[in-house]
Amino acid sequence: MEVGQIRQRRLSDDIVSQLEAMILEGTLKAGERLPAERQLAERFGVSRPSLREAIQKLVARGLLVSRQGGGNYVAAQLGSTFSDPLLQLLEDNPDAQRDLLEFRHTLEGSCAYYAALRATPVDHERLRSAYESLQACYAEGSKATRVEEGAADARFHLAIAEASHNAVLLHTIRGLFDLLKHNVVTNIGGMYLQRGETRERLREQHRALFEAIIERRAEEARDCSSRHIDYVQEVLDEAQQEVKRLARAQRRGL
Repeated sequence: MEVGQIRQRRLSDDIVSQLEAMILEGTLKAGERLPAERQLAERFGVSRPSLREAIQKLVARGLLVSRQGGGNYVAAQLGSTFSDPLLQLLEDNPDAQRDLLEFRHTLEGSCAYYAALRATPVDHERLRSAYESLQACYAEGSKATRVEEGAADARFHLAIAEASHNAVLLHTIRGLFDLLKHNVVTNIGGMYLQRGETRERLREQHRALFEAIIERRAEEARDCSSRHIDYVQEVLDEAQQEVKRLARAQRRGL
């Protein structure tokens, strides 16, 4: 039997694995600067030359970007699913808006389910902070703009994805963050005009979703997420039908 030599693993390969895990789990985010070399070497308990070798490997693979005199960064485009021009196309197309809501229905329901099962106390604190920021936008007398409310809404759903501890779900949501934020901003403007009840209903839906996750009621969390998206679709469909009826009435008057 022919036996090959066992290749000894380099220390830099272990460092690469740890940095990859931090990127994958979302501890290091796209565009984020890595800690200083000395600090990172101390954290890993390795020499700075071994750390530099690991960083060079990740730079070569496109996961990190090294800036002369400016430190090392996670690649900014990492996980960027949609470009800005495509964002505009999707935002302006009613059919694409429906497609996005259908996608959110599946994706966010799964995030909510796994977050209820897996969230740690640290996740709960982050989720609570995002939830309270969103609720502040709904509060009577709030001066939050639609853009600020949309961003708070998207951050709340991102916090749920982080709490799911599913790397694929998390990076999909992160890659869609700008698209999600645009979608929420576009939706709430039309929804508030269509139904006076909308703000209070959204407040209730997000509270029910938050509580189900915190109390680890996984199936209910998924149901709450689905009902929320269903309500958004219902109101938007109603608004679109209203626009079509108005257009028909105007054509008949010509």
